[in-house]
Amino acid sequence: MSFLYSQLFVKPAYPTRMLNGQTVIVTGSNTGLGKEAARHFARLGAAKLILAVRNTKAGEAAKADIEKTTQCAPGTVEVWALDLGDYASVKAFAARAARELERVDVLCENAGIAPDKKTMVQGHESTITVNVVSTFLLALLMLPQLKETAKRFGTRPRLTVVTSEVHGWAKFPERDEPFVLAALDKSEDMGERYMVSKLLEVLVVRQIAPRIKGGVTLNMLNPGLCHSELSRDSGLGLTVMKFFLARSTEVGSRTLVAAGLAGEESHGKYMTDAAVADQSLSAFVHSEEGDRAGKKVWKELSDILDKIEPGVTANI
Repeated sequence: MSFLYSQLFVKPAYPTRMLNGQTVIVTGSNTGLGKEAARHFARLGAAKLILAVRNTKAGEAAKADIEKTTQCAPGTVEVWALDLGDYASVKAFAARAARELERVDVLCENAGIAPDKKTMVQGHESTITVNVVSTFLLALLMLPQLKETAKRFGTRPRLTVVTSEVHGWAKFPERDEPFVLAALDKSEDMGERYMVSKLLEVLVVRQIAPRIKGGVTLNMLNPGLCHSELSRDSGLGLTVMKFFLARSTEVGSRTLVAAGLAGEESHGKYMTDAAVADQSLSAFVHSEEGDRAGKKVWKELSDILDKIEPGVTANI
C-alpha cells in the first residue's frame, strides 16, 4: 500500500538548495535518473560536475544537453569514463579524481544494471559485479578524497547509493549459504537478481556507515518506480505497471538530489520520497536475521575488495 500511495500521491520537492563552489560526481549520468539528477546539480550551481559514464559518446551528448538547458558556466560539466564492469576502470577513475579534482562534495552512485540473462564479468555474475562489488569499490576508493574535502573545507561531503524499494521484494534464499555472493554467482536464476542486488546494497551500507570516520555522510535512497532505461530488458508486466504508476525521470531524479544534499541525519539511513525513512526498509533488513546476513555479506565483500585493491577497506 505504501508503494502505491507514494507513486500516486507523493511528489518529491523540487530541489532549491544551492551547491556553489562544490564538486559533484554522478555515475551512470548519460541517461535516465542520473542525467536528470546531474541537470539539477548543474542548475543548483555546482562548480564542477563530473558525468561518470561507460559510454562517453552518450555522455558528451548529455553534457551538451545539460549545458544548453541550465546555462551553466563553460567548463563546469566534464565527461569521464567509468565502466563498473571493469575493476581497472574503477581504479583509474578514482586515481584521476585524486589527481585532477581539488575537492569532491557529492558522489552519487546511480549506475546499475538489471539484466535478464546471466553473464559472468570479472569473476562474478554481472549484476553482482556492477551493482555491488564495483559500487562499493568506487565508494571505498573515493572515501579518502571525500574525507580530505571535509577536513580542508570544513564541510560534510555526501556519498549516496541509489538502491530501490524492491530490496524488500527479494526472497533471498542465498542468505543461508556460508558465502552469499559465491552462491549467487553459481545460481542460474536471474528472476530476482536485481532485487537481491539492491538488498545487498542496503545491507552493506548499514554495515559500512557506522565504521566511517572522518566527517562523510553515507546514505542510500529509493527513487521509486520511474521511467528510465534500467528496466528496458524487463517483461510486459513491468511495462504496464510503469505506464500507470511510474514517476517521470525528472521527478524521480529529485530523490537522488535530495540524498546528495542531505545532512548528517541521513548517515547510514534509507531515504524515500526525498526524506529519511528507515522505517520503510523491509522487515528482513531490520531483523536479527538481516543483521547476521549483512555481517556475512560485508565480510565476504570486504575480502573481495581487498583482493582487487589491497588495503582498500582500511579507507573506511
